[in-house]
Amino acid sequence: MKTMSIDYPESILSALSVSAESFESEARAALAVKLYEIGRLSSGQASALAGMSRIQFLFSCKNYGSPSVNWDSEEIAAEMADNV
Repeated sequence: MKTMSIDYPESILSALSVSAESFESEARAALAVKLYEIGRLSSGQASALAGMSRIQFLFSCKNYGSPSVNWDSEEIAAEMADNV
């Protein structure tokens, strides 16, 4: 597995009143959500990057203002037709 390092000022931790571990976990999740949102990663890939299960990841998307699914109108219509 590859490792990426991002420098950040320690003042962020006190400003947010969080531990380094909590901040880094949230930053990793935010990156995963954004890459999923723009279609660069699948939900499975993004959940692995975020360090959580796929279900946890999909439920956490809303915490970052991102939809769990990004269906176009045809996909929505097809899904609804199957459930009628």
